[in-house]
Amino acid sequence: MAPKQRNTQAVEIKTRPYRAGRLLVKLLFGCVARVRVLGRENANRAGGFLLAANHISHFDPFLISLAVPRKIDWMTMAEFFRSPVVGFLLRSVDAFPAERDHADRKTIRTAIERLKGGRAIGLFPEGGIRDGARSLLEGAPLRWGAATLAHMAGVPILPCVILGSDRLYSGRHWVPFRHTLIWIAFGKPISHFLELQKSDARARIAFDLAAAFKNLYAELRETFQLTEDDLPHSPQERMKHCRASASLAADVTGNRSGCPTIRRHGFRGFAARGIDGFICGSFNLLHARHRLNRRSREEMERYVSTCERLTAEEYYAAHGDAALAEALRNGRITIGWRSPIKTQFPANNIARADFFRCGQGLSAPTVFLLHSLMSASRIGYRRCAEHFNQLGWNACFVHLPYHYSRVPRGYWNGELAITPDLIRNAEGLRQGVIELRQLMKALREQGCREFAVLATSYGGWIGALLAMVECDLRFVALMAPIVNIEHAIWESPAARFIRRELRRANIEPGVVARHFHLSSPLHGRPLCDPDRVLFVTGEFDSIAPAEQIEAIQQKWRGSELLRVRQGHFGYRMMRETIARLKQRGNL
Repeated sequence: MAPKQRNTQAVEIKTRPYRAGRLLVKLLFGCVARVRVLGRENANRAGGFLLAANHISHFDPFLISLAVPRKIDWMTMAEFFRSPVVGFLLRSVDAFPAERDHADRKTIRTAIERLKGGRAIGLFPEGGIRDGARSLLEGAPLRWGAATLAHMAGVPILPCVILGSDRLYSGRHWVPFRHTLIWIAFGKPISHFLELQKSDARARIAFDLAAAFKNLYAELRETFQLTEDDLPHSPQERMKHCRASASLAADVTGNRSGCPTIRRHGFRGFAARGIDGFICGSFNLLHARHRLNRRSREEMERYVSTCERLTAEEYYAAHGDAALAEALRNGRITIGWRSPIKTQFPANNIARADFFRCGQGLSAPTVFLLHSLMSASRIGYRRCAEHFNQLGWNACFVHLPYHYSRVPRGYWNGELAITPDLIRNAEGLRQGVIELRQLMKALREQGCREFAVLATSYGGWIGALLAMVECDLRFVALMAPIVNIEHAIWESPAARFIRRELRRANIEPGVVARHFHLSSPLHGRPLCDPDRVLFVTGEFDSIAPAEQIEAIQQKWRGSELLRVRQGHFGYRMMRETIARLKQRGNL
């Protein structure tokens, strides 16, 4: 009995500093912050578990600990323990050091012992404070340390997403009783899959954890209607007075975070947003004609299960077509061939393109002109093709799936390309990319060695996917492309009806996310040299917001970003893009 009593007393002594620290932290943050929690019941669990959270500020472990009933032993960067005072305080609350750059056996052994002893361990699998494209919330790769540790210890992982704590880097948010909002969401625990082999279990845990982070992130944004300023930004940005460029004329207005935000004003911005809003409303009306059925969830599960093991090269594999090669040799203006992807609509099963030759023949470089969703007219693209012909380029205007000559009877131009039927959407993208690769293959046989892409919106989406599987591209100019499919589905104002149908069919974000490595450019990498990629964004764009284009430009390191003062729809972007391509020496 005596040894057991001594052990119990040691645990009580060890937890006193934690309780004192928790009370102090609660009083401190209670004066300046107000925490909103989703899924608190998931964190109220017995036994050992690993809490894995995103990391946006140094305040995260304190705020998360306040939201969890259990005591959390945090894995903390070893650098903090080098200070005797800080190290003493951290050890007094049972934190323990972890090296960021390599796996430390002592750290792993300590963590496993505590987890098997029924304690809760907290860690940040990103390895440091992350925001934007570097954050796992925006598709950055997830380190496998958490998955490995959970499998070795035989405990579940509790996913956690925190938002808003990075705003505490700004002094204005420490005004007493101002109550800066902080949002925290806990997901359902993820199994450790002891029945699987070690490598398979780690991969499954890592996949489920990454999906859980994205789902919780989307749930927080939708539940609390978070603004751009509420989402994570770097500490350096938060320490500034405002996240704004001094070159922009602006109004200062409040938002839900309590921090002033910059609102660009002027007739151009007002008109651009008005046009975008009208078009978004039109899209939603058309989407209402397309309902999902009771088998949609099952069909989606089967589709992503088939696709999730494929690479982009396998998914977009293209074979040569004799009819296409013959049409090119015969000098036809409009060339057609049977699409390798068969759909239920015969009109869409014939691929077509208008080919405009320059004087140098088929061996000259070729630029593919890829139009936007429901593009109104080909006239502007034909004029653009003539301009490229004068510069010594062949130009190929491609009829993307369900557009122009490929529109089934009874439907609008492009109506079927994007609907709540995500499988058809994905197969349409696949169809567009494969047909472009077939064109490139046929042109290579005729002596063409250089290609380029000039694409807008939906065409920019396909152009970005093409850049992920083709390297012979002199330039890839993507104007207002759809690059983050997670945003396009779950946040875009143009997809409100799509979201409603998906929820009605019980299709969750996690199911859709299993296809992102094939269909979402932000979740992939270009096969061509990134410095050949030019992203163009509209400052007033609400469909492909500037921050999404900035995120992929940062991820595709070496690419360039051009900003144009227009919304998603407008003609200024094409002129400025071609002018920039000439400045870069691409034309």
